[in-house]
Amino acid sequence: MTVVVLLVDPPRPGLALSELAATSPLSEAEAADLHAAMLKDTMVAVSRSGGDLLVNYPAEEHLPEASRKEEGTAEAELRALAVDALEDPDEARFEVQVGSSFGARAGNTLQHLLRDEDVASATLLRGDAPFFTRAKMDSMSMKLRTTDVVLGPSTGGRCYVAGFCESVDFADAFETPELQTLTDRATDTGHDVAFAEFQPTVRTGADLLTLVPTIRARWQASKIVPGHTAEFVVEEGLHVVEGGGEPTLVRED
Repeated sequence: MTVVVLLVDPPRPGLALSELAATSPLSEAEAADLHAAMLKDTMVAVSRSGGDLLVNYPAEEHLPEASRKEEGTAEAELRALAVDALEDPDEARFEVQVGSSFGARAGNTLQHLLRDEDVASATLLRGDAPFFTRAKMDSMSMKLRTTDVVLGPSTGGRCYVAGFCESVDFADAFETPELQTLTDRATDTGHDVAFAEFQPTVRTGADLLTLVPTIRARWQASKIVPGHTAEFVVEEGLHVVEGGGEPTLVRED
């Protein structure tokens, strides 16, 4: 099985999903709660797939000053999520991030796993694609048995998952549009590329217009939903309705 790197910030207001809070009715605290819910669902999916979960967290001094805490650490907060989400929290491994940018941190971790730990494959997740379930994680792992690089396309040219059997030049590899940039880096290195199933990600207010009705429709049809994320949507009373000819997110009691 692949080593799955969950490279994330702790779910703190103003830090987690800050663009979502700025572009939706959700407050910074609510955006952080949604971030926590999606992270727990991602941990569950990885655990149930049999993948080896590595949670890559930032050192406190590397967070924006306004988001730092005098007591507690990012690691402790993310470990608490693992305790809530996993039957055996000890199966998750925790390591501090190294690097000055997302691309640098991702590249350092992935290259270390592939080169120094000699793993067969390493997969990167941000935890913002709540419909990336166990079955889709298993499919990803199967593709990595025969393909050098496997990428998961999402809205806006994003890449919700990136799996590697071989290293690429990760410098600025996650620049927008991520999917195209990562594909260019892989093919430039002579690696073959395959694509996972399209999945929505949640980073902005517009993304909630896809997340909320999908959660509610699947719930109503008794289909599988990401449990923690679905609980957040229902408890917050989030719905999408027509407003002036456009879909609009509202909160109902």
